[in-house]
Amino acid sequence: MDSKNAQNAQTVYLANKVNTASREQLLLITYDIGIKSCKGAENALGAGVFDEANKNIQKAQDVLRELMVTLRVEEGGEVAQNLMRLYDFMYLMLVEANVGKDREKISIVRGMLEELRTTWEEVIVKLAEEAGIEKPVPHLQGASATKEEARAVPVGGLNIAG
Repeated sequence: MDSKNAQNAQTVYLANKVNTASREQLLLITYDIGIKSCKGAENALGAGVFDEANKNIQKAQDVLRELMVTLRVEEGGEVAQNLMRLYDFMYLMLVEANVGKDREKISIVRGMLEELRTTWEEVIVKLAEEAGIEKPVPHLQGASATKEEARAVPVGGLNIAG
């Protein structure tokens, strides 16, 4: 399979993953995209490839905007309001990182996204265990699930994000 066909196959795979994902799975996929974009920006800045870093930072900013737009602040109360403030802070950190070509700020945002993703995954898994529902947790890297990736995810909606 040549590289163009491989890329098309990967695009179709990811599109199917997104189209069949629950809201909870979409939340985790969104975090994965943000984390991957931050890593790409860090690597590009380290290599001095500023255009690539800019693209990755903008993609991470798009992820944060998506998280902000889908956040249900009215329903989520104080937790959702604090999460909105955190997303806004991370977005501004990425703006500053892009202007100043600052890998450290991108690294901070990536770390925050990783922590949030881990927290959401733990919540989702706990809800699934309580409901007795099992469904694999998606990850962007690779098609096969590891033991950790085979955790359960409930179908439905979260009150805070969504």
